Amino acid sequence: MTTDPMTTDPMPVEQSAFDHVLTSVDALAERYRKPSALVLDKDTHVLDHGCRDFIAASSFVVIGTADAEGRQDVSPRGGPPGFVKVLDERRLVIPDLNGNNRLDSVRNVIEQPQIALLFVIPGLGETLRLNGRACVTVDDAVLDLFTDELRRPASAIGVVIEHAFIHCAKSFRRGGLWQPDTWPEVDGRPSVGQILVDHSGAGEMITGAQLEGLLEEGYTVDLAADLPTTTPGAP
Repeated sequence: MTTDPMTTDPMPVEQSAFDHVLTSVDALAERYRKPSALVLDKDTHVLDHGCRDFIAASSFVVIGTADAEGRQDVSPRGGPPGFVKVLDERRLVIPDLNGNNRLDSVRNVIEQPQIALLFVIPGLGETLRLNGRACVTVDDAVLDLFTDELRRPASAIGVVIEHAFIHCAKSFRRGGLWQPDTWPEVDGRPSVGQILVDHSGAGEMITGAQLEGLLEEGYTVDLAADLPTTTPGAP
């Protein structure tokens, strides 16, 4: 038995659990059924009408990047539906909006341009997966694309598509992601403020509840800063 360092409760997993691993693609294939022809052939190398329609309706995308040493990072990005702009059949751009200024994703793109994207449409179980090569662009014509619904970003992530395909809804349905009756009650959720306090070692200076209040204030300020400085159509 191993012990969770945060508790005294034994964990029901032996220390040897990661000794029994697969070390070849052939061994991996032996444990799974073969994918269907449809699954194998659903890959596209262009942003066709279906991809464009999906991206135009998506208000959330998860970005996967890695730095020059191969250390990986996953970052969520959100905005009004269609906040990611398709330029043509091979290129799209993602605005870099207000965040915590760690700049993990854009730093990684500069160091190592491979990128993976997962587009989500609220209420839809299927997602759009896209892989490609990325850059950080500050081209005026690109940044001006976002000024109708968002304030002009400092930069944008440009992506040249290599592969794209629709991912099935099974994971979202298993997790009940769009089923409110399966969501945990508010008092059953983890305290994000307390997690941040524990991770930062700031427990002597601030409580988790106080930090959650500061987070909410920060969200209000940063989200307002994402909006255009003038209302579209106003003089």
